[in-house]
Amino acid sequence: MSLALQLGIIVGYLLLALSIGLVAYRLTDRTAEDFYLASRTLGTVVLLFTTFATLLSAFTFFAGPNIAYHQGPEWILVMGLMDGIIFAILWYVIGYKQWLLGQQYGFVTLGEMLGDRFASRRLRGLVAGVSLLWLFPYVMLQQVGAGTALQALTEGAVPYAVGAGLITAFMILYVVVAGMRGIAWTDTLQGAFMLVTTWAATMWVLAIVGGPGVATGALEAEAAGHLALGGEFYTPQWMLSTAIVIGFGVAMFPQVNQRFFAAGSKTVLKRSFALWPVLCVLLFVPAFMLGAWARGLDVAVPEGGNVLPAVLAEFTPVWFAALVIAGAMAAMMSSSDSMLLSGSSYFTRDLYRPFVDRSLSDRREDFLARVGVVLFATASFGASLVNPATLFELGDAAFSGFAQLALPVVVALYWRRTTRAGITAGIVVSQAFYLASIFVAAVPGAYAGWTAGIVGMAIGLVVTVGVSLVTAPAPDERRALYFDGLGAD
Repeated sequence: MSLALQLGIIVGYLLLALSIGLVAYRLTDRTAEDFYLASRTLGTVVLLFTTFATLLSAFTFFAGPNIAYHQGPEWILVMGLMDGIIFAILWYVIGYKQWLLGQQYGFVTLGEMLGDRFASRRLRGLVAGVSLLWLFPYVMLQQVGAGTALQALTEGAVPYAVGAGLITAFMILYVVVAGMRGIAWTDTLQGAFMLVTTWAATMWVLAIVGGPGVATGALEAEAAGHLALGGEFYTPQWMLSTAIVIGFGVAMFPQVNQRFFAAGSKTVLKRSFALWPVLCVLLFVPAFMLGAWARGLDVAVPEGGNVLPAVLAEFTPVWFAALVIAGAMAAMMSSSDSMLLSGSSYFTRDLYRPFVDRSLSDRREDFLARVGVVLFATASFGASLVNPATLFELGDAAFSGFAQLALPVVVALYWRRTTRAGITAGIVVSQAFYLASIFVAAVPGAYAGWTAGIVGMAIGLVVTVGVSLVTAPAPDERRALYFDGLGAD
């Protein structure tokens, strides 16, 4: 009976989200701009919550609480505070200028924006290729998270592969049908749902155990080191490296970066990034503290399992635990559907159109985008069945990989002297270095405590600036594109 109730709640939530997507489908034009950007019409609430829900994922609900459980609640400082502020600043620095350029020149992807400025089809393809490369493990992360969550919630009655397959099938159906408009609408619902269920879960657990003072006292008795700043795991170099690569990586995630183009007005954009840090604190603090408190509350966490489902199973009734897991599933879906949508736009507009068929019609592009979603999601599902790494390892690799793009893009947006050779070399060298740090044993993963991700970012910055200084701009580069006639404040 409890299994039927759990699955009924989760499937019911999925069907509710699908019904919203079907309504959006009826209002969506069969054009690429409407499919990818909802015709640049999003208001403050929808833009804020769709970006919020898009960013939150299995990494937030499972990897984050797991780290807080094993290493202590300082993880809140990394993702809850530093990344909330870092990304809000980047939204202003990168996002506002991207929005201005999108309004003026109709750009839909980051690759288009850079390719037009530097008159380079290869640069456009390079940015798309790098983005799709790092998107793959992050989509896998959502499928792994869904599979393990449903397996844990149902105590194995729903096997890992079935849970991962369920989320994959739903993602494909939803993205193919709904497009950006439907995704933004359901993201708003899912973002609000995540906030409410996370706070309700925290209040419920604290009411059962006697309040935050009792929970914190139990944590101190079990693992006193968890309540002190610093330590072998939370070194200043590691915390700063992690916060910076996550913040910069998020700004380059296709599904987040593309939302920089989708705001309905300048006011919408500015309100959204000003409210961003508040939303981060409201969600990350209760989610990560639940993970940390669980350490002192004698919650049995299976080897390789996740803390959040174990806490809920220990202190809340079956129906409520299923409701919160549905919220976590919402986080995974809202990230995954946006990733697939953005990934398909990078494939069709930056790879297929410029390299295969330059006369591609909007109607044909719309069809290819939907086919691309099916192929990409199916391939990542197949890889997720192998389950090659932990949620944190998958997420960290993707964040750091995307972060390598950020500084060359910032330099290009704000420095007229940037050349095609400079930005191309900056992207290629930093990506090559970071990939080598993962796959080549001779290349270290850390340097005096600083991660290879942040070292690679520094290398990319130096190479972009250095090569630009020693090379001349190509004759067909449009150097004034990012600076003249934009009307920025």
